[in-house]
Amino acid sequence: MKGILGSEWVGFSYFQRFLSSPDFMNYLMNTLKLSAYGLLWGFPVPILLALLLNQVKSTGIKKNIQLLIYAPNFISVIVLCGMVRMFLSPVGPLNKLLGITTNWMTMPQSFRTIYIASGIWQTAGWSSIMYTAALANSSKELEEAATVDGANILQQIWYVQLPAIKNIIVIQFILQAGNIMSIGFEKAYALQTDMNLPASEILSTYVYRIGLLNGDYGYSTAVGLFNSIVNVILLVAVNWIVAKLNDGEGI
Repeated sequence: MKGILGSEWVGFSYFQRFLSSPDFMNYLMNTLKLSAYGLLWGFPVPILLALLLNQVKSTGIKKNIQLLIYAPNFISVIVLCGMVRMFLSPVGPLNKLLGITTNWMTMPQSFRTIYIASGIWQTAGWSSIMYTAALANSSKELEEAATVDGANILQQIWYVQLPAIKNIIVIQFILQAGNIMSIGFEKAYALQTDMNLPASEILSTYVYRIGLLNGDYGYSTAVGLFNSIVNVILLVAVNWIVAKLNDGEGI
């Protein structure tokens, strides 16, 4: 209410409070694990989809496949979480198929798998568009020459198709690695239950709970700024590593 100049300057007290909190490492590791595992398992899937689609020669079949794998991207995150909860409920299709009555949403050890798998299903198809477009514009002469030289499908993919999308892969990896701490708040919060909190409470949901629900805006802003600083550090570090591996060329 007093404005920036009229308010008391607290310095680094909020950062000290957060870093000394007993839950700090838990929230930080939950965020890092969810992002790192998501990047590890989710990043290669769009590339594989694009490479597989490139092998489909029939235009009609390819369009139908693309329609199926692109459609989940247009499902609302909240609707997706509702579908996941219904599918994994004690009386849901998965438990009926397995013949058990497990409530998967209450198990902390299952949360990351549920979060990452549902994310891959929703976004992998749409994320493959750039790779598919790059492959469509790749040199057909090189592919024909490789075929004439007797290269099999795997050799064509490794020596012709992957080099054609190498730059896009590098850029996408740097961008995704730079956002490794920026997990979407809505999905994590919508999949949370009281029982899976040890694995599902991440920095973004913590900021929401402390800032909006408890009204501690200064402290929650400091936590959000800490999150952004870590993102910047990761982005610079990943770009430096990729530049070293790529003959000194970063972005």
